[in-house]
Amino acid sequence: MTEIIVSSIIALCMGAMVIFIRLKASNKPVSVKKIILPPIFMSTGFLMFVVPYFRLSFGEVAEAVVVGMVFSTLLIKTSRFEVRENDIFLKRSKAFPFILIGLLVIRIVMKVVLSSEIDLGQLSGMFFLLAFGMILPWRIAMYLQYRKLASGMDENIQTKGV
Repeated sequence: MTEIIVSSIIALCMGAMVIFIRLKASNKPVSVKKIILPPIFMSTGFLMFVVPYFRLSFGEVAEAVVVGMVFSTLLIKTSRFEVRENDIFLKRSKAFPFILIGLLVIRIVMKVVLSSEIDLGQLSGMFFLLAFGMILPWRIAMYLQYRKLASGMDENIQTKGV
């Protein structure tokens, strides 16, 4: 039970840090690199599955990824871009911090409930997959939205230059 409490406190701290970073990020232009790098960096976490303690069954993998993808819809709906002074910025969403906190609370409740039925290693692997299953579709959606907006800006620049 101590592991659950400690990991929940760490998750709350990380969630607060993500909210803080996201709010500050809306003051700087977005780039393709800033969109695609987080899931690439996070993908190193898949090395955990080399250790048998973290290995999951196919059903557990599918369940974690599907739940992550469902959660990602909330993030996708609250992530919008806007053009300011020929740069693309992530538009601040008043709902984003509340959604992130809500997802974090749901995750902690799930962890407490599931910890009595699933080994800590497997649970850790499932929550990693849940997070990756949430971040990857969200970032793909952001990338597609960014490219669409950027190509529209390119067309406007070309037509103004003619």
